Amino acid sequence: MDSLEEEKRRIKKRRENYFNNKCEFLEDGEEKKKNYVNGLIARLLIGLIVFFGILIATNFNGRINNFVHEKILKENMSFTKITDMYNKYFGSIVPLKNMGSDEKTVFNEKMTYEEIKNYQNGYELTVQNNYLVPVINSGIVVFIGEKDNLGNTVIIQGIDGIDYWYSNVENLSVNLYDYTSKGDYLGTSKDNKLYLTFKKENDFLEYDEVVK
Repeated sequence: MDSLEEEKRRIKKRRENYFNNKCEFLEDGEEKKKNYVNGLIARLLIGLIVFFGILIATNFNGRINNFVHEKILKENMSFTKITDMYNKYFGSIVPLKNMGSDEKTVFNEKMTYEEIKNYQNGYELTVQNNYLVPVINSGIVVFIGEKDNLGNTVIIQGIDGIDYWYSNVENLSVNLYDYTSKGDYLGTSKDNKLYLTFKKENDFLEYDEVVK
């Protein structure tokens, strides 16, 4: 009889320990979730303060206003540098390197050509008429427009910090500031010529350095 009562007490004690541990686990999970949300809100507020601070400064300071127009609005913004700097000081909300996935692409083609030769600061590729142009590396579209002696051009700033210029293209599937994944369909060549240029900061890169 005593052993039966003792067993009941042990079972009761185990049950109490189980529920106590479960409650502690749930409380710990709720605390982590609360800390994450608070951190996210804080980072968003800091971002807004910085944005409105720059906006106010450009309205009241002529030198800052000229700098913004000359260095940011007239030139390609370095999204990778901005993201790295933001992540360094404020923490990442959605890391640029994790946007999209190279494992899941829509078009999933590699660059092919019949002939390649140097042209201006890049390369002229002889391709099939109306060649379906694939995106060489994932990134953000930072420019769409005409370039001298190149025709209609799309510039994608890759997640590796390289600017990829695709020129003499039409029937585009992208818009300005779209995110594109490696292998996605960009558009078609206007004829049988496709011009590619690879630029990182002030340096133009070789085809073999970039296209693996």
